[in-house]
Amino acid sequence: MREAFISGAAVTRWDYYENASCHQFGSQAVLQALRDAELRWQDVQAVFCGSVYQGTGSGHQAIREVGLTGIPIVNVENACSSAASAFMLAYQMVAAGVYDVALALGMEKMPRGPIPSTAFRDWELSLGFNLQPGNYALLTRKYMEKTGATERDFALVSVKNRANGVLNPNARFRKPVNVEEVMNSRIIAEPLRLLHCCPLADGAAAFIICNREKVKNASRAVRIASAVLTSACYGDEYPPGDLIGSVRFPSTENLVQLSARKAYEAAGVGPGEIDTIQVYDTVSPGELWDIEELGFCREGEAPGLLRDGAFNLSGKLPVNTDGGLLSRGHPLGASAGGQIFELAVQLRGEAGPRQVPNARVGLAHSMGAGPNSAVTILVK
Repeated sequence: MREAFISGAAVTRWDYYENASCHQFGSQAVLQALRDAELRWQDVQAVFCGSVYQGTGSGHQAIREVGLTGIPIVNVENACSSAASAFMLAYQMVAAGVYDVALALGMEKMPRGPIPSTAFRDWELSLGFNLQPGNYALLTRKYMEKTGATERDFALVSVKNRANGVLNPNARFRKPVNVEEVMNSRIIAEPLRLLHCCPLADGAAAFIICNREKVKNASRAVRIASAVLTSACYGDEYPPGDLIGSVRFPSTENLVQLSARKAYEAAGVGPGEIDTIQVYDTVSPGELWDIEELGFCREGEAPGLLRDGAFNLSGKLPVNTDGGLLSRGHPLGASAGGQIFELAVQLRGEAGPRQVPNARVGLAHSMGAGPNSAVTILVK
């Protein structure tokens, strides 16, 4: 396998675009990534586009805005890991030598109101499993019972991520909150409150991935050390109460642990060598159990580390430096792309007031219905 690099990266501002289609702001991200890579559209040999609710041939419609040139365009739907899945495919094709330059695009224009998830069986839909705050509330209760984590711990995650979002010009929400505001916000699904939950948003992220020979500016190129996607195994519980498989087989790893292990092995690094991480904070407590399942600490230790400031911008392991989904917003097909973009900006040293000093290795993790888990590790 050849080395592959992010030579161009771009995101749109995460927001609601009432008068623009995802194809319009998706193509905007593509053009920005090309400029960032100092390459022409004619240099791109293949496109991999992740989206969820954008309909048939969504990637083709976005690329039509840039100019159809006959190159292959592959559309990927993998729920909230769609952008990471498209990124992985582009990376693999370049690393394998099939293409020298590939584009990975993630984009989404979100429907208003609760997400109409279809990743459940009929009986699960009848019982309300597609109400995601309810699912996360059940997971949160289990996490609290196992670890002793409190609602105040979850509020501290929201406070931290909103503070980081203030420093991110592309975040949807750039207003800080305090613990009292979080704890007094209205209940969504007990014990989760409004400010424990991420907002939806529209947006796009695009990446130009190429081999070393095609990199125009080596000082800004970021090497892709690994990009891994896994699904669940027998014995995993997903969603809460639903056991994967018809027979319970003992599973030594859940899908997050499995994807993390494979990503570390492929990259040749361990959790102790990672300088900054982007984790899947659809709800505040999810950040804590994600940090644990990715191997950065043992089960139940994340709340204490959070209280000690370990996950702050100035801490030992800065987490969700751009504000995460809680500030940036959650455009499903683009969300994982937003995480990877933040890592690239951090490793380039271009994050401005939210810059992590001497950041050299970063990890991003996203989860998607299916279920699936995507881990990307970048190295400078």
